[in-house]
Amino acid sequence: MTKDALSRLADLMAHLRGPDGCPWDRAQTYETLKPLMLEEAYEVIEAVEERDFEALKEELGDLLFQVVFYSRLAEEEGRFTLADVAESLHVKLVRRHPHVFGENRARTPEEALESWQAAKARERQPANDHDSAAAVHSMLDGIPRSFPSALEAYELGMRVAQVGFDWPNLESLLDKISEEIAELRAELGRSERNFGKLEEETGDLLFAVANLARYLNFNPEICLRRANRKFKRRFQAMERQAHDQGKKLSDCSAEELDALWETAKKSE
Repeated sequence: MTKDALSRLADLMAHLRGPDGCPWDRAQTYETLKPLMLEEAYEVIEAVEERDFEALKEELGDLLFQVVFYSRLAEEEGRFTLADVAESLHVKLVRRHPHVFGENRARTPEEALESWQAAKARERQPANDHDSAAAVHSMLDGIPRSFPSALEAYELGMRVAQVGFDWPNLESLLDKISEEIAELRAELGRSERNFGKLEEETGDLLFAVANLARYLNFNPEICLRRANRKFKRRFQAMERQAHDQGKKLSDCSAEELDALWETAKKSE
C-alpha cells in the first residue's frame, strides 16, 4: 500500500465518522469493535488455511479497516493517529531486529527468534532495576487477558522457557501428559467425585498438551482449529452416508456409528 492509499483510507474513515457519514460508524466504540476485530482476524486465518488468496486480500483489508477504525477513535480523543501507529510499529520492528540492524547478525531462523525474544524481554524490564516496582515485576506480565486459553498456555510456556524452566526433552513432556492422564483417571475412579478437582486435573492436562504443541513449534490454537475442522468434515460425511441409507444418525447403533466414522475417515 502506498502512503497516499493509506492516507485516503484514513480520510475515508474520518468521513464515515463525521456528521455527513454513516450513523452505524458514528455509533461504534472501543468496546463494540472488539468482537469485530476478533472475527476479522479469524477470517484471515481461515483464508490462509484454505490458500484462498483472493479471500485473503479481502480479509486483510477488513482487518486493516479495524485498525483504521480504532486509530480514528483515538485520534478523535487526541490520543494518537493512524500515522502514529505506523511510525510506532516501524520503530519497534527496528528495535526488535538487532540481528538485522545491529552488529550481531543472525545466521539461522532459530538465532533470529532468540534475538527477537531477548529484545522483547528487555522491553519488559523496568527502567530502574532498583526501583521498588522491580521487586514485583514478572516476565509473565503483559500477556493479554483476552487471549484464548490455549494461546495463553503457549505464551506462558514460551516465556518461562527463556530462563530454562521447561521440559528437558520431548519424551519428558509426553511422560508429563501421561502423568496428567493418570491423575485424571484416579480422580474419576473415586467413589465420590470432586468436580472442582476434576476440573483442575482436566485443566492441567490441557495445559500440558498446549505446551506439547509449543514444544513441537506449533500454535495450539491452530492445531485445535484444524482438529475441529477435520472432525466437522468427517461427521458431516457420516450424516450424508446415513441419509443415503435412508437413516438418521440418531437411529443408528453405536456399532453403525463407528462404521460410518471409519468410512468417513477412509474416504479422505
